Amino acid sequence: MKILNSIEIAKVWAGHPVGFDLLTYDQHQFIAFYNTNRQMEIVARRIDSISFEQAKFPSYVGWDSHNYVTMAIDDADQIHLCGNMHGDPLTYFRTTQPLNIQSFAQVDHMTGQNEGRCTYPVFMRGSENELIFRYRDGSSGNGVDYYNVYDPTTEKWQPLIGQPLLDGKGLMNAYSHGPIMGRDKLFHLVWMWRDTPDCRTNHHISYARSRDLRKWETGQGEEIELPITIDEKRVVVDPVPVDGGMINMNQSLGFDHQNRPIVSYHKHDVEGKTQIYNARLESNRWQIYQVTNWDYRWDFKGNGSISAKIRVGAVHLELDGSLVQSYSHVEMGSGGWRLNPDTLEPVETFCQQADSLLLEITEVRGDFPGLTVQTCRDRGQNLSEHYLLRWETLSRNRDRPRDAVPPASQLTLYTLSKD
Repeated sequence: MKILNSIEIAKVWAGHPVGFDLLTYDQHQFIAFYNTNRQMEIVARRIDSISFEQAKFPSYVGWDSHNYVTMAIDDADQIHLCGNMHGDPLTYFRTTQPLNIQSFAQVDHMTGQNEGRCTYPVFMRGSENELIFRYRDGSSGNGVDYYNVYDPTTEKWQPLIGQPLLDGKGLMNAYSHGPIMGRDKLFHLVWMWRDTPDCRTNHHISYARSRDLRKWETGQGEEIELPITIDEKRVVVDPVPVDGGMINMNQSLGFDHQNRPIVSYHKHDVEGKTQIYNARLESNRWQIYQVTNWDYRWDFKGNGSISAKIRVGAVHLELDGSLVQSYSHVEMGSGGWRLNPDTLEPVETFCQQADSLLLEITEVRGDFPGLTVQTCRDRGQNLSEHYLLRWETLSRNRDRPRDAVPPASQLTLYTLSKD
């Protein structure tokens, strides 16, 4: 892969990391971010041009790293933009003219219900390619996951299933990964429950699947009554207890040669060390495999956004047919494993290669102490080239203000070859 060119987009807020969005659609490209004044902004161009137009929104990010921005384009070519929410009222904008960012208007509600404490907005497509919006209503330790579906003809949203999908019953909330459509054309969903805002209280990693996002079943194909709560024991992959070493930022979902789901996560072993595990659905039972034997305990705790000392990637198939999984570790570095397809044990470890492309993008350029590099991949489809955003910020600070912040950072768009 090579860098074909780069374009400087704008100066952006660098006081803390918060997610931006990059979406390429046909010959159009859209980038949503927070500018140097922390104001939500979007720029747009045709991909054969280096000239951007811009539009700004009446929404300003505080110090919360949860408050990312996300976009979608519906079947009528209207752009949807949502973000800057962490237990806040719905913040949602939609264009009134196709692909025209100057026509954005704020929409004060979708369904008008359960939209007062929104977090984690996600736009996705359903089994019939319908536009779907997922979000949490509530808070960490007390939340409910809702799904809405959009009709571009009437420009109206309505509940997808008429009730929550995951419901903490006022006692907890679910942190989910997905739904992800597999090669089997089923949607696969993984989640863990959390009892309080303290990240130590994650527990019970779980799994369910669906053909249409409306009716759900266990990995064994048994129908699940909605909403799914902690009382539904058939969905549990691994009953990891509170303070068992799981954290919601690290749950991944992959598939093997037989399209069997593999749930990846970490927890403490019997000696209290933090290890990575892969759980695979085999003959209608979850088989759990320990991948690592590290002599290290990540003793995370407390509230707010924290930086990851361990990361675990999803198991995936390489072009040569091998199963591969990536990882990063505060002491062991970054790399990946080639896994035995039968036992999911590492048979080869490879280190991340520091090639010229990696260094050009990931090396910090600013001289303010503590800067880190942030990147955002393009969510466009069927592109002849890759696109990547790059900027620099300080690290996460548990969503608390800082006394000193760096100057605004340069947001840069890279075009990368696909070879």
